Amino acid sequence: MRKAVNPAPSPPSAITLAMRWSNFQRRYAPYIFVSPFFILFLVFGLYPTLFSLYMSFQSWTPSDGWGRWKYVGLENYTFTLTDPMFWRAMWNTLWLGFFSGIPQHLIAIPLAFVIHMVLGRFKTLVVAVYFLPYITSSVAIALIFNTLFATNNGVINLVIAQLNTWPVLGWFLPDQNINWFLNSTIKYGIALVVIWQFTGWNTLLYLSAIQAIPKELYEAAAVDGASRYQQFRYITLPLLRPMMFFAVSLTIIGNMQLFEQPFVLLNGGASSATQGGQTVTMYMYRTAFEWLEMGTAASIAWILFIFIGILTYLNNLMFGRTARGEA
Repeated sequence: MRKAVNPAPSPPSAITLAMRWSNFQRRYAPYIFVSPFFILFLVFGLYPTLFSLYMSFQSWTPSDGWGRWKYVGLENYTFTLTDPMFWRAMWNTLWLGFFSGIPQHLIAIPLAFVIHMVLGRFKTLVVAVYFLPYITSSVAIALIFNTLFATNNGVINLVIAQLNTWPVLGWFLPDQNINWFLNSTIKYGIALVVIWQFTGWNTLLYLSAIQAIPKELYEAAAVDGASRYQQFRYITLPLLRPMMFFAVSLTIIGNMQLFEQPFVLLNGGASSATQGGQTVTMYMYRTAFEWLEMGTAASIAWILFIFIGILTYLNNLMFGRTARGEA
């Protein structure tokens, strides 16, 4: 009988190299694959954030040259917190956040309920139409509304003039065309733009939450004789509170950082109504790139961050505990 011939053993160096490569893959390959995210985050996220915090304690203008900043301590924060223009911009931002944020949800919640209950197979098409303004460029929307707000030939004033001829509705409408680009009226125009753009986004959020509610609850309520309003009041609204917490949080963060819409409508700050519609982010932009006070602009950013944190905390007190299922 012929003896089986054993294969020649691999050289010890080849075995060692293969084992080392396999061990390297197991230990370090996951970190290599996730490293692009962390690298991009460090370069474009964490570093600019920490640098702006450092810059908020410095005095520097680009004309001084890179690195020639001077430590001034809390002087930038003191100047910002005692600046009347900053508090005027903060008031405008809070006003716009309230009067453009609340109507979005007051419209979106019942609208989502009606879409879910009534439209049936046309639901997707209607949601797409309402969602379209959200994915449209904010600059393009502001430019369109800039034309619609025209005093003499603007569509909005023409519609108001037509409604003014109605017997009862005309009592509540002005007799003359509205000049939307005045300090006293520009905030209403900005709020209208924001409501129009983001109501569809909130409608989609609430619709997704309503679709997750078990149909058996509505069927049982209908069997017990509950009307659509009662179903909305006693089933939909209580179960929507977690989504309300999420959607209102997004609205607070977005409205406190409102920039594109007022910037375009106010022609970058060159409009005569700038003071009436200037938001904090717009004031920060002008401080940095018009007046070249980079340290002061950085302090404005961090003060705005604190304000957003406070408002988010208050929102958590209103909706957060219920959203987490706490008493």
